[in-house]
Amino acid sequence: MLEINTKNYILKLALGYSFLIIILICIPAYFYTQSELESYKYNQDKLLNIHTSNIQRSISDFSDSKSDIFNFPKSFSFDSFLFNKNNQLIYSTTNKRLDINKPHQLIKKVSLSPNRLNANYLIVTKVFTYEEIYIKMSLLTLILGVFIFISLFLILKQSITPYKKANDYLDAFFNDAMHELKTPLGVIQINLEMLQEKQKDSKEISRCLNGLKNLLFVYEDIEYLIKNKRITFTKEELDLSLFLKQRVELFESLAKSKNITFDLDIEDNLFIFINRAQIQRIIDNTLSNAIKYSKENKRIIIKLKKEAQIILCIQDFGKGIIDTSTIFNRYYREDTIKGGFGIGLNIVKNICEENDIKIEVISKLEEGSTFTYFFKY
Repeated sequence: MLEINTKNYILKLALGYSFLIIILICIPAYFYTQSELESYKYNQDKLLNIHTSNIQRSISDFSDSKSDIFNFPKSFSFDSFLFNKNNQLIYSTTNKRLDINKPHQLIKKVSLSPNRLNANYLIVTKVFTYEEIYIKMSLLTLILGVFIFISLFLILKQSITPYKKANDYLDAFFNDAMHELKTPLGVIQINLEMLQEKQKDSKEISRCLNGLKNLLFVYEDIEYLIKNKRITFTKEELDLSLFLKQRVELFESLAKSKNITFDLDIEDNLFIFINRAQIQRIIDNTLSNAIKYSKENKRIIIKLKKEAQIILCIQDFGKGIIDTSTIFNRYYREDTIKGGFGIGLNIVKNICEENDIKIEVISKLEEGSTFTYFFKY
């Protein structure tokens, strides 16, 4: 998938640059074309004059000779007509009728000196169009455009190769690192939970478990980002009511560490069609932020109801958000002290856009924030 995206990016970039270069070339090309058109017309006029002079010379030579046979100079490019002094046609090299008003033709009319053919004047015509020049310029433009595009494509491909290799190396590193982290994190979690069963009142073990949970949430965000590039997430009919309760239960210990309580208003048996991992990222990131930025001894209101759409609303009473328009940007963090990588809400935004989920964020400083998600069903 990444290889295809890179190739498409290079193709689009090469096409864009090629288009700009061709536009810049069009200005001198226009003047060159005008010059070619004038030159072409001049050459055709010259050929017409030469052929007319050859006919005149031939008639003059025949009149001075004693021959009874006159060989009229012919050409596939020119049509010639001889007329007497009464404007009657004596001879023509074509069966076509002379039409001096016919468009797209050059005409040359000359008077003749007295001759044995009794011809008074000569008219020579030639079909004339700029089609040859236009075909030539079109081919030249096409060849030049293809050459520029191929050259730019190869240059861009060559220049982006080191960055692509570095990106592939980083991807491989993150894949390996995530794989290696998963097992020890799981082992630590199991052992801490076993210790907590034996020493239920140990604050130290509780803090370790809460810290581990935060680490696992970050791990799952990064894992989702890596997998999102390579796999397609399969959707299913999901009981959002039950799934939300399960995720809230998982966050109970984190909330308890700050003496935060959950105020639940969850309507039962509400189903949506979505991928399980994607809805988990939406709920987990929103709840994690609500706990992280809430003050101690506060509450978090979680509502799930069905109206025209299924509405999930998570409200906290924390410090609030300064600028709600930037919180979904990747790597953006309003509070660097609280930690995090600034990728959670960016993931949420991308998932919502992919699944046509509307997000609404209302926040007031020092009063709290409300995240509302509207699901179609």
